Amino acid sequence: MLLDALAAAADDRIVFDLSGIEERYDTLRRELPGVAVRFAMKACPVDEVLDHLARLGSGVDAAGPAEVEQALRSGVPIARMHYGNTVKSDRNIADAFRLGIRDFATDSLEDVRAIAVHAPGSRVFCRLATTGEGALWGLSNKYGCSPEDAVTVLETARDLGLTPAGLSVHVGSQQMTADAWQGAFDRIADVLAALAGRSISLDHVNLGGGLPALGYHDKYGRRLDPPLDKIFTVIREGMARLGGIPGHRLDFVVEPGRYLVADQGAIRAHVSRLAARRRPDGERQYWLYLSCGKFNGLYEMDQLQYRLVFPTHPGTPTVSAVIAGPTCDSDDAYSHEGGLVQVPETLASGDPVWVLSCGAYATSYMTQGFNGFSPLPYTWIDGGGGDA
Repeated sequence: MLLDALAAAADDRIVFDLSGIEERYDTLRRELPGVAVRFAMKACPVDEVLDHLARLGSGVDAAGPAEVEQALRSGVPIARMHYGNTVKSDRNIADAFRLGIRDFATDSLEDVRAIAVHAPGSRVFCRLATTGEGALWGLSNKYGCSPEDAVTVLETARDLGLTPAGLSVHVGSQQMTADAWQGAFDRIADVLAALAGRSISLDHVNLGGGLPALGYHDKYGRRLDPPLDKIFTVIREGMARLGGIPGHRLDFVVEPGRYLVADQGAIRAHVSRLAARRRPDGERQYWLYLSCGKFNGLYEMDQLQYRLVFPTHPGTPTVSAVIAGPTCDSDDAYSHEGGLVQVPETLASGDPVWVLSCGAYATSYMTQGFNGFSPLPYTWIDGGGGDA
């Protein structure tokens, strides 16, 4: 269905397959029964996606008041949202509280004190730091605190009239190992035991994001094959283990982003030019310039080779080329070393190109017109179709 929509598109656009997103959501609920889903909406802040997931029962992990407002407009109940960003100003906290948010992530004493002032009586969950090892994007520096600090933060929250409600982790985006999840559960277990010794009883653990997409190639063109079945097994076993720790009655939350949407979005783009130039060493180098790139749809091309389809050139001879976007910016390209892609040698300006598995972070990272190249419009399909 997604390929049919790309074939029918007469101009550049990104297409989201809502039925495919629903299938991925249903799989997640089967693999992790009873776990509440809070979609990390930064991965795909598209109203129709949010509305569809809300109707399936999903909530939202919001990173600020603007995301809360958008999710509310899209039909997500406020009771199924939390403020998952540990970085927030006093005004951010107050605005979110005014909108109805009562669950806030935190990872520092400064932040928890601000929550107590600007969102009195709220619930807080403390984010633990992880190493990020095994993930394409580790997310290990900006967020999260040590186990010792987490105990202090949640004790302080209790003393300030807040409810110390939970712990959270994030094992890194596009996590490729099950070991990362095992390490996270070990750390959570230690903190739960320490909190029980301080008479602090939590009611949930937020397992964060990190569940991988399945259709990626790395920056060298190698297919990524995450052990998803093993990851789900480790998560189920970890939840059972945490549920047996005395002093807590735990529910579980998960914050999938790219897992739900990455493989269910694709871009219809076109060829700007296939060109050849000699490098300083004298070797001839082909470059394929596309109508979209890092700044209008393919932001993660530093770590990924988005899969390309050339529908009007099946089975034709190919050349090895660097893939690049249309802007006058040298970062707007795939890796130059070891990241060449086989492309039809007869490509001409204007030929259509389909970019697969780019549904995550395509719209949210898109600039508003860097170098004069406009953001892509989007279309969604759901057994029928629709345009935006």
